[in-house]
Amino acid sequence: MAPTKGESKSLLTNKEIEHQRTCCSRKMVILSVSVLAIALSAITLSFVSVSSYPLHASCRVDWTFGKPCDEVQTALVNQMQKWNMDTQDLCGTGQKCLYQYLTSSPTKITGTHTTPVKRYVDDVSFTFAPGQDKSCKVQGFSTSQTWYAILDYGTNYCNIKNLVEGAKLGINDSKYNENTSDSVCTQYSSANCEVY
Repeated sequence: MAPTKGESKSLLTNKEIEHQRTCCSRKMVILSVSVLAIALSAITLSFVSVSSYPLHASCRVDWTFGKPCDEVQTALVNQMQKWNMDTQDLCGTGQKCLYQYLTSSPTKITGTHTTPVKRYVDDVSFTFAPGQDKSCKVQGFSTSQTWYAILDYGTNYCNIKNLVEGAKLGINDSKYNENTSDSVCTQYSSANCEVY
């Protein structure tokens, strides 16, 4: 049927209109599925990068020292007490300050470390077991008190490593050994203890 005078020559048939609707619907479905796939890929990549760490920001390190455990324990307690102060001179550019010694027993000491800038608090502990030849096996552990903490830039590792280094426990010790990994110590492989 030919258009009458005044009617537009661009009238579409019902078939053509239905074809356009179907075409647009398909394009929207394809676009939606594409956006969903990209979002799922991003979430998966994020999970894979975080899943190589503990589920909560924390760190476990096993050390061996060629000294009796009472000497190691005393050195760590003294270091916590030495770094108990809150002064910029003591902290410098790192976080070697704001430790609080809490408790001790013959096999364990506990304390906390507070970050100088944000004032996050981490629980710190060291467990001691005598080894052979007057050596001492120590397990250090630090965990964030912040319930939602997942990543920590290696802060929990540095909380306990800084105490060991500050107490000079590994110096001139042929039996000294440290063992940890990203799977038990959040962001261990990228930790910078001069900053954290």
